[in-house]
Amino acid sequence: MKAVTPGTIAPPFATYSHGIICEPMRLLTISGQLGLTEGGRVPEGAQAQAQICFHSIDHILAEAGMDRRHILRLNAYVTDRSHMPGYMEARDAWLHGIAPPPASTLMIVSGFTRPEFVVEIEALAAQENDR
Repeated sequence: MKAVTPGTIAPPFATYSHGIICEPMRLLTISGQLGLTEGGRVPEGAQAQAQICFHSIDHILAEAGMDRRHILRLNAYVTDRSHMPGYMEARDAWLHGIAPPPASTLMIVSGFTRPEFVVEIEALAAQENDR
């Protein structure tokens, strides 16, 4: 994977790449994950919920024989602008040491299936097809 960051546009203003090139690879599409623990608890706050989402993504990646280094793209959704810092702190901690960082989009949405959910994260991962 290789980051694509043209010098002719503004650089990313957070932990993400404008684009990622991925040669023919094995792709894993990860559905949106919510901040729901295995025991069914939903903690308060975007950071705590995002940490659970990323924990779930780690387990899905592992089941597919992948890890964080294989993430091409993250799409995240929060229910209010005030949740952006908590999400971004959890994302940056989760991506710490990953280079290049994946492409990323963060959107503000009106809500999810249950009102206590404030963040949802989906991902796209790829791995060389030599398995």
